[in-house]
Amino acid sequence: MASVDKPTPTTTTSDAQDPAAPATSPAAAPASASGSGTASASDDVKTVTEAALFEAFGGVRGMVETVLPGLLFVSIYTVNKDLHLSAIAALGVALVMVVVRLVRKDTVKHAFSGVFGVAFGVVFAMMTGNAKDFYLPGMLYTLGLALAYIITAIAGVPLIGLILGPVFKENLSWRTRNPGRKKAYTKASWAWGLILLAKCAILFPLYWWADTTQLGWVLVALKIPPFLLAVYLTWVFLAKAPPPIDVFAEMGAEEERRKAEQTG
Repeated sequence: MASVDKPTPTTTTSDAQDPAAPATSPAAAPASASGSGTASASDDVKTVTEAALFEAFGGVRGMVETVLPGLLFVSIYTVNKDLHLSAIAALGVALVMVVVRLVRKDTVKHAFSGVFGVAFGVVFAMMTGNAKDFYLPGMLYTLGLALAYIITAIAGVPLIGLILGPVFKENLSWRTRNPGRKKAYTKASWAWGLILLAKCAILFPLYWWADTTQLGWVLVALKIPPFLLAVYLTWVFLAKAPPPIDVFAEMGAEEERRKAEQTG
C-alpha cells in the first residue's frame, strides 16, 4: 500500500515532467493491476454463485410452481369448503405445470417435486377427511429438512454443500481441499436449518389450533420469504468464500496429459 499511496523516494521533478515517463511508479502499476484482478475475480465468483443458486433452487418459475398448488387449494377451500374440489384443483395445476415443462423440454425436477408433495397432501387429506392434513406432509418434510441441515452441519458434511457441489462442478472437493468453502457451506446449512425450524415453530401450533383456511394462508405467506432469506444468506457466505475447485476440468486435464504421454 505504501508504494501506491506515496511516491517512491527516487522520483525526481524531471522524471515527473518527462512526457515519456510512466504516470505511476513501477511499484504502483502492478499493485493497481492486482487490485483490478482481485475485484474482477470477486465479481466472477459472485456471478457464478448467483447462477448456481438460481439453477439449484429453480428461480422465479420454481417458486411459482411451489406456491401455486397450495394457493389454489386454500383459495377454493376458503370459498366453498369443498375438500375434494380443492384437492383435485391443486393436483391438477401441479400436473399441468409438469406437462408444460415436458412440452418445452425444460428441467422437470422442481415441478415433479411439487406434484409429489401435492399428491401426498391429497392422499392424507382424503384418508382422514381433514382438510388441514393436505398441508401435513409438506410440514413434516420441512421439519425433516431443517434437522438434516443442522445435523449434517454438525457432522462436518453440510447438506447445502452436497446439494451445490455438483452445480459448481466441485463435487466433494470442498471437504478436504477447500476449507474456506467448507466453512461457508457449514454456515449456509446452519442458516437453512434455523430458518426452516423457525418456520415450523409457527406452522405446527397453527396446525393444532387454527382452522384450515388460517393455516393455509399463513403457509402460503411463509412459502417464499424464508426461502429467499436462506438463499440470500447462502449467496453472502459463498460469495466471500474461495472459488470452487473444478474437479471436472482437472479430470479432463489429467486425461489429456495421459493421452499426450501415450502418444509421445
